Amino acid sequence: MQPLAERQRGFAAALLDPGLPMPDGLVGPDGEPGQKRFAVYRNNVVVGLTETLKDAFPAVHRIVGDEFFRAMARAYVMIEPPHSPILLDYGASFPDFIPRFEPAAVLPYLADVARIERAWTEAYHAPEASPIDPGAFTAVSSDQLPAIRLALHPSLRLVRSQFPALTIWQMNVAGGVPAPVDLAAGGEDVLIVRPMADVEVRSIPEGSLEFIGALMDGRSVLAALEAALIANPRFDLSANLSDLMRAGGLVGYSLATEVRRT
Repeated sequence: MQPLAERQRGFAAALLDPGLPMPDGLVGPDGEPGQKRFAVYRNNVVVGLTETLKDAFPAVHRIVGDEFFRAMARAYVMIEPPHSPILLDYGASFPDFIPRFEPAAVLPYLADVARIERAWTEAYHAPEASPIDPGAFTAVSSDQLPAIRLALHPSLRLVRSQFPALTIWQMNVAGGVPAPVDLAAGGEDVLIVRPMADVEVRSIPEGSLEFIGALMDGRSVLAALEAALIANPRFDLSANLSDLMRAGGLVGYSLATEVRRT
């Protein structure tokens, strides 16, 4: 008899690959091999995972239509089975799969729309944290400012697209109305954060993604500013810090070894 772990792996593989035979030892109430029962179960698993993806990527679903989405989702399910019993985690790699799904090649922006949706989901379920009160920075002198490190909200996510992916996403969620979009108009950098109950999704100016990304890496304000200026020589530090605070993206700062929070 096969070891249990090996039998489980074979069962899982057969569930997602209709080309594989039903695993040995599966019988119905009558004691006979349950081919039809297994086929129904196999179909239900695939349908369930497809529905999970559909719920997680509503804008992608709306853009491509139900038939296209189901075909793409089924292809993903076949090669990316769940690795966790928590279905919230499922679909994290779906945006990276989309460019590999050949029929989607005619929609080069689709993967970035999916990345925005995945970032939205991650932000929504991220840990709670209170945005910092801007007045907390009054304790920081001007000569200390370059060396401080800013603590970002745990829900904060960044997405970069060479296409107007945010504009396309906004047209295809909630009450959005699809309209023609000039794909050659330039890309968009996107900030996603949930400072309170609602997830905020907004466009950020050139250089801001590099600045925030450096802060996420634990670099000082000065080092983050240097990274931003490489991307945009006209980067405005004051305006970007103000925008980040208004978005609720800052929760604290550290000066030397001391951490200050609201």
